[in-house]
Amino acid sequence: MTSLFNSQLSERDFVPKINAYYFKQWSEYEMDFHSHKEVEIMYVIDGKCIVELKKEGHLLKKGDFILLDAHVPHRLIVGSNARCRMLNIEFTFMKKADRLPSVRDLIKKNEVFAKFLTLNKAYLVLKDSDQIYHTLKNIVLESDKKQDLMVHLLLSQLLIQLARMALESKEEDQQTNLYINQVLAFIHQHYDQDIQVKDIAEEVNLHPGYLHRIFRRIMQTSLMDYVNSFRMEKAKMLLGDTEIPIIEISQYVGINSSQYFSQVFKKYTGNTPVAYRRSSIRTIEKWNKG
Repeated sequence: MTSLFNSQLSERDFVPKINAYYFKQWSEYEMDFHSHKEVEIMYVIDGKCIVELKKEGHLLKKGDFILLDAHVPHRLIVGSNARCRMLNIEFTFMKKADRLPSVRDLIKKNEVFAKFLTLNKAYLVLKDSDQIYHTLKNIVLESDKKQDLMVHLLLSQLLIQLARMALESKEEDQQTNLYINQVLAFIHQHYDQDIQVKDIAEEVNLHPGYLHRIFRRIMQTSLMDYVNSFRMEKAKMLLGDTEIPIIEISQYVGINSSQYFSQVFKKYTGNTPVAYRRSSIRTIEKWNKG
């Protein structure tokens, strides 16, 4: 049994078993893509690194860790002049051969853990509050001492801790997405007004600094960059499809200074508003002739 989310864990009696563990410091290192038959936890003790999967990469800093299910291709990248000290453990599941509580027992007795196993995620990136690191260290210490009972109990504790953190993170992400959707709706309705970050934050009842952080994390751009980008898309439409004077278009998209509007428009499109309109006219004439 390998996958953490295999349904057999709730149907038969399996117990977690450590297969490997190590502390290691990496410097300017790039690993080849590979996968394990075990579940793996890669925990950043200090420094920073990137764990890259086939379609995306995740920057991990001190206190961050990634939980990788079995057979998930990944690789570690530690950039130039960077270092990353990590604690890794790999574990799998074996049929219960003694009186130790099984994963199925945990599922029956812990609703959070049972819900966690329904997530069926290839990986999870989480931020620790020291509880995971404390448990991981103890697992390593007890494994060195060959204390199988203690290792089993600590692994059970680890699974429940992971379940709590993952579900709390999921709930937080759902709330964050709700805030972002409210922000986007507000911007789309009020882009033609003089709005600032503080106005948007007030609309969704969040601190401006916190709103700025979650918006950048989800949208991969700053709040005002998104506002201006949205405004410029509207400006492009007005320049290409109407004869509204440019000075009025700047006001239509919530920018009172035509000079500033021209600067912003060129930044986002590479053209001045005048050049963009001329280009649009030539394109229309070409299509009409065709």
